[in-house]
Amino acid sequence: MLTDRLDPFHTKYPIWNAGMGGGLAGPELVHGISEAGGFGVLGVGGLPSDHISDMISETRTMTRKPFGANIILPMSDGTDIDACFDNQVEVIILFWGDPQPFVRDARRRGVFLISQCGNAEESSAAASSGVDAVIIQGVEAGGHVKAKQNLSTTLEETCKELNNLPVIAAGGISSGRQIANHLKVGAKAVSLGTRFVASHEAYASKLYKERIISSTAADTTLTTLFDIGWKNARHRVIKTRVYEDWLSQGSPVPGDRQGENEIVGTLTINSKEMGIPKYTVFPPVLGFKGEIEELPLYAGESVNGITKIESASAIMAQLVKDLKDTTADIKDKGTKL
Repeated sequence: MLTDRLDPFHTKYPIWNAGMGGGLAGPELVHGISEAGGFGVLGVGGLPSDHISDMISETRTMTRKPFGANIILPMSDGTDIDACFDNQVEVIILFWGDPQPFVRDARRRGVFLISQCGNAEESSAAASSGVDAVIIQGVEAGGHVKAKQNLSTTLEETCKELNNLPVIAAGGISSGRQIANHLKVGAKAVSLGTRFVASHEAYASKLYKERIISSTAADTTLTTLFDIGWKNARHRVIKTRVYEDWLSQGSPVPGDRQGENEIVGTLTINSKEMGIPKYTVFPPVLGFKGEIEELPLYAGESVNGITKIESASAIMAQLVKDLKDTTADIKDKGTKL
């Protein structure tokens, strides 16, 4: 890592929000996380470059704190990465692809580059390519899931494999006690997605947020159903009528699914109205007009620990309190996490 780069681990607290794509993690959420002492990440995956530039500009009007942006490589045409580079985003996270082609440019521009990985082997390859850190994901995660094992296992294996490279833990985290566990194993920070979808600041529809707080881990499932825009990628979602209907039909493959070419709603981005197809990869963000159960309700197993919609600052405060209480309990009683 170059000495003149921002070190995103010098925040007050080792808590990041996941850069949930389609703008779910927008300027308001990044502002809330960053001002509360964490590290905010914009979710720019799947968005046009001009909209990404606007999101970055808006975020900078809201906070003077540094922040990151998450790029989904299978959905990228390169202009989204250029927009982040050109607008001088300090940290870029690359998900589901080879980070190596972007390392040289990131170094030249002084950008801290992170690769999100699903296992220790992939993390080692990313480290060898020259990234500055990795996010390691567990199978408990919501959204798109590369991992095949639980977070505790993948994190422990990855931290042993990568001696000096910072590792960020992600997947199924909703409490300060869990954060303490992962930090003890060797994580430098943690990244929470579903917990922050259920925040006032997340750019998600109200009904989506309400489904998160009313669901349990058993209500989530790993599937490849919602694949229009991103093929052959497993994702964890809340089971919905669309999912149950598809299951009852024998889980037909793409091309044979009921209503496959149907437009189920619309979304306006930068004054342009877009038709949203059935089985889309896009979640129900604010402004979507249609039935939200037609869209993927991404959620991790962490829904078990989420019972209400709160502000990002309130969520951060509770996580930090639990983290500090757990750490103090260990010191005072000598108990294990």
